[in-house]
Amino acid sequence: MREFLLFLVSIVFVLCGSVISKQCTNMVDQLSSHTFRYELLKSNNETWKEEMFSHYHLIHTDDSVWANLLPRKMLREEDELSWSMMYRKMKNPDGFKLAGNFLKELSLHDVSLDPTSFHWRAQQTNLEYLLLLDVDRLVWSFRKTAELPTPGQAYGGWEEPTGELRGHFVGHFLSAAAKMWASTHNETLKEKMSAVVSALSACQKQMGTGYLSAFPSEQFDRFEAVKPVWAPYYTIHKILAGLLDQYTFSDNTEALNMTTWMVEYFYNRVQNVVTKYSLERHWQSLNEETGGMNDVLYRLFTITDNPKHLLLAHLFDKPCFLGVLAVQADDISGFHANTHIPIVIGSQMRYEVTGDPLYKSIGTYFMETVNSSHSYATGGTSVGEFWSDPMRLATTLQTENEESCTTYNMLKVSRHLFRWTKEIVYADYYERALTNGVLSIQRGTEPGVMIYMLPLGRGVSKAVSFHGWGTKFNTFWCCYGTGIESFSKLGDSIYFEEEGSVPGLYVIQYISSTLDWKSGQILVTQKVDPVASWDPFLRITLTFSSKEGTAQSSTLNLRIPTWTNSNGAKAELNAQDVPLPAPGNFLSITREWSASDRITLQLPITLRTEAIKDDRPEYASIQAILYGPYLLAGHTTGDWDIKSGNSDWITPIPASYNSQLATFSQKSGSSIFVLSNSNQSITMEQLPAPGTVGAAISTFRVISSDTSNDTTGGSVMLEPFNLPGMLLVNQGSDLAVTNSPTEESSSSFLLVSGLDGNSDTVSFESVNQKGCYVYSGVNYQSSVRLKLSCNNGDTSEAEFRQATSFVMNKGISEYHPISFVAMGARRSFLLEPLLSFRDESYSVYFNIQAQ
Repeated sequence: MREFLLFLVSIVFVLCGSVISKQCTNMVDQLSSHTFRYELLKSNNETWKEEMFSHYHLIHTDDSVWANLLPRKMLREEDELSWSMMYRKMKNPDGFKLAGNFLKELSLHDVSLDPTSFHWRAQQTNLEYLLLLDVDRLVWSFRKTAELPTPGQAYGGWEEPTGELRGHFVGHFLSAAAKMWASTHNETLKEKMSAVVSALSACQKQMGTGYLSAFPSEQFDRFEAVKPVWAPYYTIHKILAGLLDQYTFSDNTEALNMTTWMVEYFYNRVQNVVTKYSLERHWQSLNEETGGMNDVLYRLFTITDNPKHLLLAHLFDKPCFLGVLAVQADDISGFHANTHIPIVIGSQMRYEVTGDPLYKSIGTYFMETVNSSHSYATGGTSVGEFWSDPMRLATTLQTENEESCTTYNMLKVSRHLFRWTKEIVYADYYERALTNGVLSIQRGTEPGVMIYMLPLGRGVSKAVSFHGWGTKFNTFWCCYGTGIESFSKLGDSIYFEEEGSVPGLYVIQYISSTLDWKSGQILVTQKVDPVASWDPFLRITLTFSSKEGTAQSSTLNLRIPTWTNSNGAKAELNAQDVPLPAPGNFLSITREWSASDRITLQLPITLRTEAIKDDRPEYASIQAILYGPYLLAGHTTGDWDIKSGNSDWITPIPASYNSQLATFSQKSGSSIFVLSNSNQSITMEQLPAPGTVGAAISTFRVISSDTSNDTTGGSVMLEPFNLPGMLLVNQGSDLAVTNSPTEESSSSFLLVSGLDGNSDTVSFESVNQKGCYVYSGVNYQSSVRLKLSCNNGDTSEAEFRQATSFVMNKGISEYHPISFVAMGARRSFLLEPLLSFRDESYSVYFNIQAQ
């Protein structure tokens, strides 16, 4: 036992650079949750607060063992500087340089998204939101803290003036705006973000110490005293990262000066804690979330080469957590996921700065651990903000899955790993998590409406969870901050370059865009054809424009993803076939590119099922369905049983079906009502907005017996949009939806001109009960049930004609180009990409049993 303990101590000793950490997380788990902490601090229940905070940073019995083994040397400033310089000299005897021959990031300034692409639309929606935000409202609490005038009023939600995390979103705004400006060069945005930097600079100068935050420094007094406080360094990280991004992407030197002044202030604070108490005390305080402090400090060091910045970065590494990963133990369950992923990102920067291979292996093992045992089919991770037990995900499916922040940060982890290794698996992961975990969090094209959690349970909705959809000006969750950043940098991981006498370009994401590749001295235009279910291929075309008077040989490397297959795959250079490698490799072509060159790539997109990460036999049938990188969700309120085995158990929806979708409406009183399928009963409901459950249940496919599709005057059947294979039937005078009509019922109706005589209306006459029509009633309210009526004198003729006439409009809902029907045990399912859902109910996992 003693030898094993010494081994663990030695591992942590290496991690800390001569400092050993205490127990990692010893606070009550709920307090790690941002959601829980916000609700606790907003509560007026003082008894609840006292009970929760009475357990704050409890010391476990084995802490004394660790404490006794800790070296007790107090660091003076000269000790710190000499130590850090010695460390740098050992790691980089030739001076500062990157640790390896990594792929180089290409500037967002050089990448333009194609306005026809889905990604551009998502970027544009985010730009519209950033432009809506007001400078005075963003910096209100900063000015209040600096005792400066506060025009306007503060924003609400997590930015409200009494919130302990206030100011965090402003840091995210600075990062998002810098990246968005680099992506779009929108000058209005540049003026806005520069005004925010100037306002914050005035606050910092007013306080005069280098300190800058929307809350007073008293929160750090509590942090250092290990007293209850909500993650002040988390917010400081966001502000530092935002200012650093303002310098990096827009050359704002004032922002860099503000950053270094802030860091000097916090360097002195941490030094004071170490001098007054011990390094052990500093590590203990890190049980509170500190965001990516280590990451931003390593980034700053690459700019300033200031050894203080390197040392402070080391002191924000969390060695007790990184130590677990260093010995390759999957012991992350129970940890607050988004507290710890940024620490791993920081450790990856430590590898890039110092070259210490231990931190490369930590990042690699962490990614493997999360991806193999803790991630969902979206590529995302966490349940209720925490990691659950490994390979036990089947019982975690609910509304509070996949905190959006975690996906944002896992993309950073995979991005580092791809740049180091050029391994396809990391590029494939990036594509999956971006497509399903990021693009799914916006509510269509509504600026400033995003989600905190991505529900993954049965019959869930993005609109129905603890948080639901956020609002433009009264939410500002952590996931709003990472959300606006994600949609500002959609072009940052499409292309990477490899420097050398023959430069190389890696195309790892297939997104329509243009790259000004300066090293290769060419413009590269990538055009991706829209993906559809009825045409199972991804088609990419690359064209080139050489810069005048230049000729440079370079290598183009195109990712062949693992989700495709070789059967039907094809590549051409100038209409000549090019041999393709197997999936999971790069197609590499070297030449002097010219304007006449053209590459086309055709990759088969296959349907596949993927079992949930759960090794218990009773959950082996719980599977997701993917189409290439797209996770398909089924329209359902809870049913999830699917029968596979037949070759046609899942079939694509033809493009022509959208032209067959219709919504039927009537006016009653001052309101418009639409014919709806409500739990397989036919009712009239108020006209819904697109993207809602109401829109899905009030859209029907009109199936005509006339091959010319001229439905009026002919026999039709009505199939509910979200219940493929089911039909509206009349059973006597009752109307219902079923997939098994009886002899006594009929699913066929004659679609005739409206009995009310209006040119824009239609009526439905029963085929097997002539003279009887689908009838709603007169002056009704929502949820009135429709019936088949033959007007036996119950109403006047005029009222009867009005109640049987419906305006036939284009369907409120429509099929996504990627749409399928999957054969279910009791009903079939309409499958569409998760990213296309707004408020509709869905399931992303199914109980798939072989027939």
